[in-house]
Amino acid sequence: MRFYLATSFIFPRSLRMRLFTLCFVTTHLPLISYCIWGLATGRMELADFVLLTLATLIGTIGALVGIGALLNPIHALAESLNARDAMPASPGAGAALPPAMDVIQSLYAGVHRAAVSVGTQIQTLQVAANEDPLTGLLNRRGFLEAAGPVLAEGGRGCVVMLDIDYFKSVNDTLGHDEGDRVLSALAGVLSRQTRRVDLVGRWGGEEFIVFLPGCLEEEASRIMARIAHLLRVAPVGEVNGRTITFSAGISQCPDGRIDAAILRADEALYSAKELGRDCVVCHTAIGGRSLAV
Repeated sequence: MRFYLATSFIFPRSLRMRLFTLCFVTTHLPLISYCIWGLATGRMELADFVLLTLATLIGTIGALVGIGALLNPIHALAESLNARDAMPASPGAGAALPPAMDVIQSLYAGVHRAAVSVGTQIQTLQVAANEDPLTGLLNRRGFLEAAGPVLAEGGRGCVVMLDIDYFKSVNDTLGHDEGDRVLSALAGVLSRQTRRVDLVGRWGGEEFIVFLPGCLEEEASRIMARIAHLLRVAPVGEVNGRTITFSAGISQCPDGRIDAAILRADEALYSAKELGRDCVVCHTAIGGRSLAV
């Protein structure tokens, strides 16, 4: 790349002519050297000069033909990569090239655009794979991938499983559009009322999941009780004259096993529903029962 940039002043718009110039000069060095030596010593022979000149010309022609053949695939590749409209290059993407567009710069620009395009597509697919499209929260896969590294580093915390109470009535009575609005509204409340380090995700349907790093069950219970009270004061909606609320189950994750904590939190959530809904239950409050994993 340095040599390419250093020689860019020679026919800057044509790499073929630049290569021709370099090839012509280098292949004529023996002839030039012979002429200088012959003139200096007076021993130049016409036959030797003619023979050397013919050999130089043949070598130059052969080199040019070879260069042309070698450059043809590069030209074809550059044209293929640049067939689509140019995309703006991101800063710091690579070495700066001269403004002239020869085949190398054209190829470089095409490869760069292809790399940017592929990178953007990969990022889009990664977001789609880990994000719930309705609420913008992490989906199940994204939540587990985000929580894993925290627990792998020895982190501790609590898992909260929560479920919107009587959500089926919302869809049946008010329609699925209103149901989607309620889900998005609750997702917004959970995101705003938790800390930056907390992970909030949509587990599926009307179920949400929250991971509170560093929290004990009692602390997690206070956080969720505060959010439940907020929904009673400023409800996200009503159905059949009843404020939309949620039930929640909490389990600590002391062993770093997110799967076991989720099962215990789900068990606590089931107990919250049995108690009449609109409440928060800790797993330790239901006798410390745990499920084998």
